[in-house]
Amino acid sequence: MRIYPGITLLLLLAGTSLRAGEQTVSSREELLQAARIAKPGDVLKLASGITIRGGFELREIHGTKAAPVILRAADSQKPPVFEGGGSGVHVTRCSYLTIDGLHLTGATGNGINVDNGGSQTTTSRGITLLNLVVSNVGPNGNSDGIKLSGLDDFKVENCRIVDWGTGGSAIDMVGCHDGVITDCMISRNPNDAKGRQQANGVQMKGGSARIIVRKCRFEHPGGRGVNVGGSTGKDFFRPADANYEAKDITVEDCQFIGGMAAIAFVGVDSAIVRHNTLYHPERWALRILQENRTPGFLPSRNGTFSNNIVVFNSQQMVDAVNISDATAPETFRFENNGWYCEDRPQQTQRRVRLPVPEVDGIYDTKPEFIDAPTNLRIRSPSPIEKHGVR
Repeated sequence: MRIYPGITLLLLLAGTSLRAGEQTVSSREELLQAARIAKPGDVLKLASGITIRGGFELREIHGTKAAPVILRAADSQKPPVFEGGGSGVHVTRCSYLTIDGLHLTGATGNGINVDNGGSQTTTSRGITLLNLVVSNVGPNGNSDGIKLSGLDDFKVENCRIVDWGTGGSAIDMVGCHDGVITDCMISRNPNDAKGRQQANGVQMKGGSARIIVRKCRFEHPGGRGVNVGGSTGKDFFRPADANYEAKDITVEDCQFIGGMAAIAFVGVDSAIVRHNTLYHPERWALRILQENRTPGFLPSRNGTFSNNIVVFNSQQMVDAVNISDATAPETFRFENNGWYCEDRPQQTQRRVRLPVPEVDGIYDTKPEFIDAPTNLRIRSPSPIEKHGVR
């Protein structure tokens, strides 16, 4: 049977009699057949070291919360590779599906794309992405490592994303809710001049809400390490009537090395950024911006920046905070952060200009890292050992 790229599973596999269950598959064709009849609790294991042509589609696969469908590498030491394609893997209108241990490389659009088929009223739900490696996506334009649209109740855990599109994000969320991104490694080539300006590490926008980014490491992620908000066309918001780009976002216990700015609050209503370490930001520690100027849209407001450590060089960080018009910087709170200018420590406090007075800021203590920039935890004992990543 000849396999045509982009043909849906329903058309391709009509009439197949392959039995579902826990099984190992060794080719694109076998995986398509097994996925077509997968039921809650089924485990589909991809054989060691195989390469599958990208542009692979998983459509209308439904597990349950108690018994998800699982697609995983049979051997984590010899993972299957999805190579090329517009999207390496496209997951659409699925629920309670776990994808574990795959490598995706060389996609021209997105490494892995998870969506709800473009609906503004229904969502995909219960998707878990584990132990993925996504690399060399794009390389130009708005190409994302992991693209999530219209997704609720999700998790991205222990994934590594390396070198995505120059104008895209390592992980991009549009209209996503109730998700956790944890223990991920996100890195770009620091010599990529265009990506240094325009790319993002993690972005949540288009009405996204109640998302946590935790224990992730960002190495030279581009213009914005975490873009809390953004700018989204009205047809892509979920819910459609949201008057914010992002709401109730938490970024905690993360490490940021380089990048133009570690954090950008952009059209956000309430976000907490705490216990992170920002090491050598290239221009600002954080930004407060308003890119969506739709009438009735809320200004960026109600952000909290607390218990972080920011170590900077006076020749790089021109301002601690960059603020645009149409925002509400007076609603932000800065508390108990440790700031340190490495090359001119006596000027630290003078160089940290904030939009509101900080509560209990620390400006006179050099962070003694265990092994910067490899390990940015603080040596104990230290008066700031409870700040930054824990």
